[in-house]
Amino acid sequence: MCIAVFVWQAHPLYPFLLLLNRDEYHNRPTKPAAWWEGGEILGGRDEIAGGTWLACSRGGRVAFLTNMLELRTLPEAKSRGDLPVRFLESAKSPKEFAEEVVKEANQYNGFNLILADLSSKAMMVCISNRPKGEPTTVIQEVSPGIHVLTNAKLDTPWHKAQRLELNFKELLGEYGEGEIRVNEMVEKLMRDTVKADESRLPHICSLDWEFNLSSIFVEVDTPLGHFGTRSTAALTVRAGGEVSFYEIYLESEKWKEQTVKYQIEKLE
Repeated sequence: MCIAVFVWQAHPLYPFLLLLNRDEYHNRPTKPAAWWEGGEILGGRDEIAGGTWLACSRGGRVAFLTNMLELRTLPEAKSRGDLPVRFLESAKSPKEFAEEVVKEANQYNGFNLILADLSSKAMMVCISNRPKGEPTTVIQEVSPGIHVLTNAKLDTPWHKAQRLELNFKELLGEYGEGEIRVNEMVEKLMRDTVKADESRLPHICSLDWEFNLSSIFVEVDTPLGHFGTRSTAALTVRAGGEVSFYEIYLESEKWKEQTVKYQIEKLE
């Protein structure tokens, strides 16, 4: 299902800093973060549908998504993981691409998609195609500051979102305006298994399922296999365009880690 916390245009060293847990069935074939064919896109890859949940480009474009928690889904829906890839391969601004997605949003199961172009300091946008209380797909400009994205609209105050935001703010405060040790942030923030009280659950699906998904780090056995957090990414972009993609991930039931660094091309 995934959860992400990020700071956007509100830190002196890092215009963008993101931590993201990817939750998925452990038996679903997946490739860890790497440069894709052609060498322009960096990210993990779902080997079933071919898309991604988080990726960035040499040109400074970033895209990530989470699924919406829904009671019913469309069995013939398009793969949501294609959306980040299409944005990274396009020349459209985040807003222009978002407007394109709106036209086909009903062909997908529920998603939140965040897009940014760090090479031009253009706006960051969030597209939600199942916004609670809204009749249609919503495009929202993301304001500078700290945000949390779960399986509802951006900054929805679910238990784990509020817990992650509070702990993220506290840890950022400890670092002040200096260097941030992202591997330490991942360990302290993204491995949290504290679950919500029943009164804090969203009451969309079965309470058992919601309870098992209510922690930041997820682990649950299901009839379809083990489901849970199988990778955590920390993506940082410095003001000078230096990008660091740190990832810890499960491979053959063992945790591994890696860091890929590069420089954004043609930074304006």
